[in-house]
Amino acid sequence: MQDLNEIFEMIKSVAKEISEVIKYADLGYTTHENATGDTQLKLDVQSDEIITAKFKALSCVKALVSEEKDEILPINANGKFIIAYDPLDGSSLVDVNFAVGSIFGIYENELKPQNLVAAAYSIYGPRLELVINDKKGAKPKFYRLGKDGNFKFVKELELTQKGKLNATGATQKGWSQTHRAFINELFSEGYRLRYSGAMVSDLHQILLKGGGLFSYPATSDHPNGKLRLLFEVLPFAFIYENAGGATSDGKSDTLFEVNITKTHQTSPCFFGSASEIALLHKFYGKD
Repeated sequence: MQDLNEIFEMIKSVAKEISEVIKYADLGYTTHENATGDTQLKLDVQSDEIITAKFKALSCVKALVSEEKDEILPINANGKFIIAYDPLDGSSLVDVNFAVGSIFGIYENELKPQNLVAAAYSIYGPRLELVINDKKGAKPKFYRLGKDGNFKFVKELELTQKGKLNATGATQKGWSQTHRAFINELFSEGYRLRYSGAMVSDLHQILLKGGGLFSYPATSDHPNGKLRLLFEVLPFAFIYENAGGATSDGKSDTLFEVNITKTHQTSPCFFGSASEIALLHKFYGKD
């Protein structure tokens, strides 16, 4: 537990530094692409460099895996934890001043879904906020940065059985008829659309408002979804399920059933209260 506490303290330090960098950073693009073909923003690379430098100082960290790195970066051969992270989720929205964030999944010894032992994310908006889920079965803990420069515990997060918000991503032109019918049903039941295009921001809102659905389905142009399992999907699945919610790729009972075969693997993903995921299965069915 001491090693995990060191990691969480480092995440707090990272969040404060990236929050400051965002305010004044160059918002232009580099000439490079990441492993999934996205042209890297200078701010993405800078955020990645901050996180890498911070975690290199921890002996408990075995390796780092990042959305912005093509390969796993070994740190300490005797370390216990592999940290998979998205240094700045939603970075393309910084130029319009939307809330964005960093996502962290902490894996023990090996990059397998069942080896994910903790997760965290920071959100850079009008306030700097942080959610830490330090173990399976424990409620996620919500923190906010105070005037004194320290994170203050606010409350534990818990989802209701049924929510009111619907954050559904991907271009509608590429939706399947199944997904279209499912989303139409949510709207017919009175769900309100809340979608910014930044995964962290949209999932954070559903968590704090008590429930709803976030979805990024398979589409005609991205049949395996677009969000990355190790860095984005599984860390949030860990948090949502520990908050009393449920997750799926559209067929599975949980996103933790998805088999990972490569570092930058993507997957369709659905996160929500129990009621929304149950409704999902009525439309999508299961294998």
